[in-house]
Amino acid sequence: MINKYDLASAVATKLIEAGYVEVEASARHVHLCEADLEKLFGRGASLTPKRALSQKGEFLSEERVDVVGERRTFKNVAVLGPVRGSSQVELTLTDGVALGVKLPVRDSGDIERTPGILLRSAKGETELSRGCIAARRHLHATPWEADLLGLYDKQLVSIDVFGYRRTVFCDVLVRVRDSFRLRVHIDMDEANAAGLDGFTLGRLKI
Repeated sequence: MINKYDLASAVATKLIEAGYVEVEASARHVHLCEADLEKLFGRGASLTPKRALSQKGEFLSEERVDVVGERRTFKNVAVLGPVRGSSQVELTLTDGVALGVKLPVRDSGDIERTPGILLRSAKGETELSRGCIAARRHLHATPWEADLLGLYDKQLVSIDVFGYRRTVFCDVLVRVRDSFRLRVHIDMDEANAAGLDGFTLGRLKI
């Protein structure tokens, strides 16, 4: 008799081999370094996990901040953990227009020569000198998953996204790391364009 877990694993492997990947929409959010976390929430503050995210070790925290631009303020923006070495604010290009900030499209962590912004909480505030980006669409994969798909780190691929407004996204950056789970991440502008609604699959096009 076939073990149901072995069967599920075999089916999942076949789907990966066929190029199918789950597509997730990433809403606007903030990553904080230790210094900015303390400015916003007090000396010795730490992030309080609320819900685990799809990538191992990452979580939505209970903490929220306001992102204050020249034209408007986004209230109660999610803060994701864990704490990072540098603070980063990930927005959509539409968000940038609303705030009055010209956002570059960058890989996460690539924040040199990017605009800054004011972050505020009920307990404090911090003025970032840099760190505002529109995150480049990307695909997370483990080395095993990348091998199954014939991919390598920093490769650019296209993804056919099966939302109710089916869309092919080009120049999707492949990121390979042991800790990753196989997911494609796009921002809310892109998700709305493709008509994502709950669980959505895409198919790799190399």
